[in-house]
Amino acid sequence: MAKGKSKQGGDGGKNGKKKAAPALSELLRVPGGERVDLSAYDAAATPGGPRDKAAGVAAAAELGPRLAGLQERLWAAGSAGDRRRVLLVLQGMDTSGKGGTVKHVIGQFNPSGCRIKAFKAPTPEELNHPFLWRVVKALPEPGEIGIFDRSQYEDVLVARVRELVPRASLGRRYGQINRFEKTLADDGVTVIKCFLHISYEQQKRRLLERLDNPDKHWKFSTGDIDDRTLWPAYQEAYEIALERCSTEAAPWFVIPADRKWYRNWAVSTLLLEHLEALDPQYPKADFDVAESRRRLVAMD
Repeated sequence: MAKGKSKQGGDGGKNGKKKAAPALSELLRVPGGERVDLSAYDAAATPGGPRDKAAGVAAAAELGPRLAGLQERLWAAGSAGDRRRVLLVLQGMDTSGKGGTVKHVIGQFNPSGCRIKAFKAPTPEELNHPFLWRVVKALPEPGEIGIFDRSQYEDVLVARVRELVPRASLGRRYGQINRFEKTLADDGVTVIKCFLHISYEQQKRRLLERLDNPDKHWKFSTGDIDDRTLWPAYQEAYEIALERCSTEAAPWFVIPADRKWYRNWAVSTLLLEHLEALDPQYPKADFDVAESRRRLVAMD
């Protein structure tokens, strides 16, 4: 969270009662309509999290069965006509851990009920369509959990920094994204947008780790070094996107990502909070259970 600021409750309260800790979604949520200054957010912080790495890894593992159970209920409800589904959007600078988070999250779920899309540079076909066209094609179906590694926000991030579109067109895209996400929410999609906030120094360490380990050379691109020269421009682009597109229908959450264990725990916890709020239920049988059991028992 912001340096020098804390949204976490203390031990006060009337009659000496300890206040309940706020939900992580409250701690990490970007307030809509307020200016965002990413330099005020500590990328190594652990707001609301476990006390250290060992506790964090253990806590994340404990979330697994609860997440898996809720996902199964969501998937089952979808098979019976419940249109609700979840879309987890992951954005962040290179090495912030988008791919690692996807791997960790999928480890908690049955892949049959998940839909994963990693958005790369637009193809020639995609460039011939409105920028949201390829995003619509990748949306989760009812009952599914969709995960976007990068998303529609590439078209107001890279497009802004690299000046790929006229500034006037770029400005209109924020409103288009907000209207698109409101439409999704109205159609039963719970949108969870996570900005994985990594520091400039930590990114350098992770890039050096890739260079120093031959097994990770495939993950390195010389373009990563070029992008570091544009760090201030990317930070500004993210700030604008967070400011303009953190809405009631689809708020942004800033996830401190210098500590991988905290990042994984935080994203898993956000998913859990949203799935628990949905509270999907197994559908009731549309057949005579007792009669079906009688027939089955009577068979040789």
